[in-house]
Amino acid sequence: MTETTQRDRPDNPPDKGSSGDETRKPSMRKRGGGDPGSRGRTTIADGVVEKIAGLAARDVLGVHAMGSGLSRTFGAVRDRVPGGAKSVSRGVKAEVGEVQTALDLEIVVEYGVSIADVARAVRENVVSAVERMTGLEVVEVNIAVSDVKLPDEEEDEPEPRLQ
Repeated sequence: MTETTQRDRPDNPPDKGSSGDETRKPSMRKRGGGDPGSRGRTTIADGVVEKIAGLAARDVLGVHAMGSGLSRTFGAVRDRVPGGAKSVSRGVKAEVGEVQTALDLEIVVEYGVSIADVARAVRENVVSAVERMTGLEVVEVNIAVSDVKLPDEEEDEPEPRLQ
């Protein structure tokens, strides 16, 4: 190779005997190696996944409520206490690992809907939302239908008297 070719290659420093007309910037080396976005570890709490799954499940047409009758009753009482917030994770249990998660959901469906279709739609919506927001692989979504909301039944969670 000629002297000019050697000097112009980015992986070779300029010859000490070169004219010095060209100024070279010192090479910038990355410290820590790799992309800065991949340095460190992100952990996601079970409760975070439970909230995401609970909201995604409630978005499905035909899902009346989440949780068993007892948990909905306690939730209605808790919701009436000043400062008590509505639990979006009611009826959802998540087991979260480093790269995967498994979910158990308990739902109440509206009378007249196809339970199989509602369960399929809930799975699709929950898997999509959890994987998109957390990056975790959802390995399973188990759904237990604990009740059917009949059209003439009173609400388990009555409207508050004050609006």
